[in-house]
Amino acid sequence: MKLEALISACKNNERIAQKELYDKYSSYILGICFRYMKIREEAEDIMIQSFYRIFSNIEKFSGTGSFEAWMRKVAVNESLMALRKRKMMIVDINEAFTVKDESNMDISELLEYEELLSILDHLPTGYRTVFNLYVIEGYKHREIAEKLGISINTSKSQLILAKKRLQEILNKKKQSFNKGS
Repeated sequence: MKLEALISACKNNERIAQKELYDKYSSYILGICFRYMKIREEAEDIMIQSFYRIFSNIEKFSGTGSFEAWMRKVAVNESLMALRKRKMMIVDINEAFTVKDESNMDISELLEYEELLSILDHLPTGYRTVFNLYVIEGYKHREIAEKLGISINTSKSQLILAKKRLQEILNKKKQSFNKGS
C-alpha cells in the first residue's frame, strides 16, 4: 500500500493498516528511541508508546512535509518525556558556566553508525541526550533548551562536555588500537 493510502487508512483506525505502518517503521522508530535509552527494553517501551501517540494523533499529520520526520519528532519527544520522568536528565553543572565555541567535531564521519551508538552509551544521560538532539536530530540550542527545560548555556556546555568525553573515549580506543598493531 502506498504511504498516502496507508496514512489515510490509519486515520480511519484500520487495524490492518496500523499493523502495516508499524511493520514498515518499527525498526526506524526503535533506532531513534535507542539513541536516548541505554537499555533495549526501555527503547522498545518508548517505541510502543511512540506508535500509540502516532496512531492517536495521526489526524494531526497534514500531509505537508515528511511523514518520517513527523514520526521522528514524536519518537524524540516520547524519549525525552521518559527521561524527564526518570529524573536523570542533566548532569549537575554550574548554570553560570561560560561556554566558548569549539570547532565542530564531525565524529559521525569517523565511525560506523553502530560503533557510534556503542560509544554514545558510555556518555551520561544528559550529555547523550543533548548530543543526540544537536548532532543527530539537528535541533538548535534554543530548541533543546525549550524541550528539556534547561538554559541555552546548559545545552551548549552539555554538548561541549559530551564532545570532550567522546574525544577521550576515541583517544583511548586509538591508543589501544595502536598498541595492538
